[in-house]
Amino acid sequence: MSLHWTIDSRTKLLAVVADGGISLADFDRLLDVVAGSSILGYRKLFDGRLGETQMGETELLSVGVRLRALHAEAGSALGPLAVVVRDENYWQAARILGILAVPKRPMRVFKQADKARTWLDSPAIIASVPG
Repeated sequence: MSLHWTIDSRTKLLAVVADGGISLADFDRLLDVVAGSSILGYRKLFDGRLGETQMGETELLSVGVRLRALHAEAGSALGPLAVVVRDENYWQAARILGILAVPKRPMRVFKQADKARTWLDSPAIIASVPG
């Protein structure tokens, strides 16, 4: 498994680290956990710097459809999202997240994990976490 995550209910934070090839099955497992754990409102940190997608266009589209369904389910109760990527993937990730950025929630792409975490830990972002 190439996605590793920690859910901290005290701080309402889901931290995910990618390590190696990421398949559709890996991403589906993560989304199953997110949906099944009722943590859609938590702050989310996705560190993809060590990950490499193994998904083709059809599989990426499938992920997009599933994310939009989760967004529709959560409505305005979606928590902030910070995504960390390697320099060479920055604009690609920003473009993909822009396409998926239908819901109104704080969302940013970073090149450094410490800056992403600082943003997620800022008072304004913490105050935006639903319930």
